[in-house]
Amino acid sequence: MTDSSDSVSIDMETPSPGGKEYLVKTSCGCVSVSVHGDQDKPALVTYPDLALNYMSCFQGLFFCPEACSLLLHNFCIYHISPPGHELGAAAIGPDQPMLSADDLADQIVEVLNYFGLGAVMCMGVTAGAYILTLFAMKYRQRILGLILISPLCKAPSWSEWLYNKVMSNLLYYCGMCGVVKELLLKRYFSKEARGGAQVPESDIVQACRKLLDERQSFNVWLFLETINR
Repeated sequence: MTDSSDSVSIDMETPSPGGKEYLVKTSCGCVSVSVHGDQDKPALVTYPDLALNYMSCFQGLFFCPEACSLLLHNFCIYHISPPGHELGAAAIGPDQPMLSADDLADQIVEVLNYFGLGAVMCMGVTAGAYILTLFAMKYRQRILGLILISPLCKAPSWSEWLYNKVMSNLLYYCGMCGVVKELLLKRYFSKEARGGAQVPESDIVQACRKLLDERQSFNVWLFLETINR
């Protein structure tokens, strides 16, 4: 058993070096985009899962030097954040209209136009994979390929529908409570990573749990409702 001096501290919200942050105005509101790499290289667009941003969702790319070096050698990476999911996001006002999934897909093409990009590669996780799939279906000429991780590829089962309904109601009425955090951690991590009675939680799960405490619950609820509509 290791002592505390062997533990690893993971900061999932520290921006990776070399990136540049943009706030792109679109017809459906402003979008936060973080650009990493040489903009003359082919573009790789990423979109994170629910309650995550590019650092917390794709941090494996930045904590693994080999993967990060390979990606930046071949691509310029454009990390798009869902509304209210960017680093240091403030709460979205209740008077703001709820965007549809199609609206979020349309925002992506406006981001591409802002940067003067043509056809791009895309990588998304779960909810982000769903948005990128809609984008690819609507704007086929703007897509070179899709990397979809745990995508939402069919209508939800009754158990999945109930899971989403419970999480939506809890987020709306109770905020980022303990039950919501556990549901999200189950969404992100395997049972082995989450640990149990005999095995402690991994460092990355503990870091993610802390990150969820800092999330604007209403922003997360809006994105969840957008995906479920």
